[in-house]
Amino acid sequence: MFDKRLIKELPETKPYVIKQVICQWIALLTNILFTIGLCFVFVALYKNKLTLNQLLICGIAAIGLFIIRAIVLKKATLYSYQGASFVKKAMRQRLFEKILSLGTHYQDYVSTSELVQLSVEGINQLEIYFALYLPQLFYSVLAPLSLFIVIVFFDFWGAFVLLICVPFIPISIILVQKFAKKLLSKYWSSYTTLGDSFLENLQGLTTLKIYQSDEYKQKQMNQEAENFRKITMRVLIMQLNSISIMDIVAYGGAGLGSYLAVSHYMNQSIDLFGALLIILLSFEFFIPLRQLGSFFHIAMNGMAASEKIFKVLDIKDQHRGESCVAFHNIDIDISNLSFQYDQERSLLKDISLQVKPHQFVGIVGESGSGKSTIAKLIMGYHQNYKGYLKIQGKQRYDINDQQFLNKVVYITHDPMIFKGTLRDNLDFFHQYSDQQILEALHKVCLDEYFLQLNGLETKLLESGSNLSGGQKQRLNLARALLADCELYIFDEATSHIDVESEENILSVIQELTKSKTIIMITHRLSTVKNCDQIFVMKNGQLVEKGTHHSLRKQRGLYDHLLNQQRVLEVYQ
Repeated sequence: MFDKRLIKELPETKPYVIKQVICQWIALLTNILFTIGLCFVFVALYKNKLTLNQLLICGIAAIGLFIIRAIVLKKATLYSYQGASFVKKAMRQRLFEKILSLGTHYQDYVSTSELVQLSVEGINQLEIYFALYLPQLFYSVLAPLSLFIVIVFFDFWGAFVLLICVPFIPISIILVQKFAKKLLSKYWSSYTTLGDSFLENLQGLTTLKIYQSDEYKQKQMNQEAENFRKITMRVLIMQLNSISIMDIVAYGGAGLGSYLAVSHYMNQSIDLFGALLIILLSFEFFIPLRQLGSFFHIAMNGMAASEKIFKVLDIKDQHRGESCVAFHNIDIDISNLSFQYDQERSLLKDISLQVKPHQFVGIVGESGSGKSTIAKLIMGYHQNYKGYLKIQGKQRYDINDQQFLNKVVYITHDPMIFKGTLRDNLDFFHQYSDQQILEALHKVCLDEYFLQLNGLETKLLESGSNLSGGQKQRLNLARALLADCELYIFDEATSHIDVESEENILSVIQELTKSKTIIMITHRLSTVKNCDQIFVMKNGQLVEKGTHHSLRKQRGLYDHLLNQQRVLEVYQ
C-alpha cells in the first residue's frame, strides 16, 4: 500500500501528512455533527415538535460547522501543497547532486533523456503520492473507525457490517497492486525508451537525412510508439477494472448498511433518528477508501518512477576521481586503450599514444574512426574504458573532474551560445575586466564587429542565431582564450565555417602552440601540417604516426587521404 523507502528517504514530509490527516478528520467530525443536526430536524418535523428556537440554533450551528469545515479543508490543501513542494524540491536537489557527483561521465549509467523524464514527470508523480495518496491512506483508516464509534451507539450490527465491508476495498487495491507494479514498470521502461529514441533521432536528424536513414528510423520510432500505446491502454484497462470493483464494494456496502438500518427500524430495533443517521453516514464509510482507490492508480506511477529514481541515486561510482594533480606542463600517456559503448561494436582497439607538454598534436582519420572518442575519454565523458589513460601519471578516472576542467578546454564545431549579452557569454562569473575581454575578441578579429553594435552589451539570441557560423566559432575561441588553460582540445573546430574564420582560428591556434599543449582533431589534413606529431586513425585503431613529412614518405593512409582532399579541393 505504501513504499517504505520513499517515507524513509523523506522523513521531513511526515509533519505535513499528519497535519493534513488531522484537518481531514476534523472536517469529518463537522460532517458527522451536521448530519446529526439534520436528522434531529427531520425527526422533529416528522413529529411536529420542531420549535423556532431549535431551528435557529440548528441553523447557527450549521453555519459554524460549515465555517470550521472550510477552514480545515483549506489548511489541508495548504499542507498538501507545502508537502508536495518540499518533495519536488528535495528529490530534484538530490538527483541533481548525484549527477554532479558522477561528473561528466554520468551517461555511463543513465541516459540524458531518461534523466530529464525522471526529474520532471517522474518527480511530479511523486507529488501526487505525498500530497494526496499518503494522507488519504491514513485518513481512510481513521474515518471508518470514527464513524463506527458514532453509529455503534445506535445500531451495533449495522455499524459492525459496515466496518466489515470496508476492508474489501483495500484488499482489492492490494490485489491490483501486485499486477499493477509489473505493468507500470513496463510502462515506464517503454516511456523512457521512446524518449531516448526521440531525443537521439532529433539530435541526429541531419545525419539521418544525409545517409537516407530517416525513413528507417521513422518506422522504428512508430513501432516503439505503438508499443507505448499498447502498454498505456493496458494500464488504463487495469485502472478502470479496479475502479469498477471498488465502486461495487463501496455502493454495495453502503446499500447493505442502509438496508439494515431500514430493516431494524421496521423491526423497531432502532428509532427513526438512528435509521436516518445510519443511512446518511453509511456512504461516508466508503467515500475515503473510494477516493484512496482513485489516488492509488496515480500514486503507482510515482512509485514506479521512484524505483528508477532510486536506481540513479544508488549508483556507486567505481572511480571517485579524488586524486589532486598539479596541471602544469600536461603530459598525456595512453597505453593499450580500448573502449566500447556496448558488446556489439568496439570504438577504440588497443590505442597507444603520447602527448608531451607544449606539443601540437593532430589526430586525423575518416568519420567514425574514433578521433572524437579519444577526446571525450580525455575529458572524462566516459570512464568505463580498458587500458591506461594517464594524465600527469594518474588514471583519468582517478582525477577530480572539477580540478581537471579548470585547466582543460574542449572546443567542438557546435559552440554553446546562450541567450543574453556578449559579456554574459564570455564572462560567466564576472572575473575578467573589459580590457581582457576586448583583447580576447581582438585576437579572434571580432572586436570591431561588436564595437560597431553595442559593445559587450550586444544582445545574442538563443544558440547565437543572430551570428554566422564562423562568428560563433570565433566567439567560442575567445571564451577559451580567456580561460587561459594548459590544454586545448580542438574537435573539428574549423568545420562548417567560412575561409576567413578558418584562417583566423588557425592563426590563433598556431600562436597558442608556443605556450600551450594543443590537440587538434580534424578531417582537413591541411590544418595539421605544422603539428609536432600526427596520429592517423582507422576503424578505431591507430595505424600511423609521425610528422607531416614522414607520413608523406610512408605513402600510407595519411598520404592517401591528403591526395583525396586535394582532388576534391580542385573541383570546389
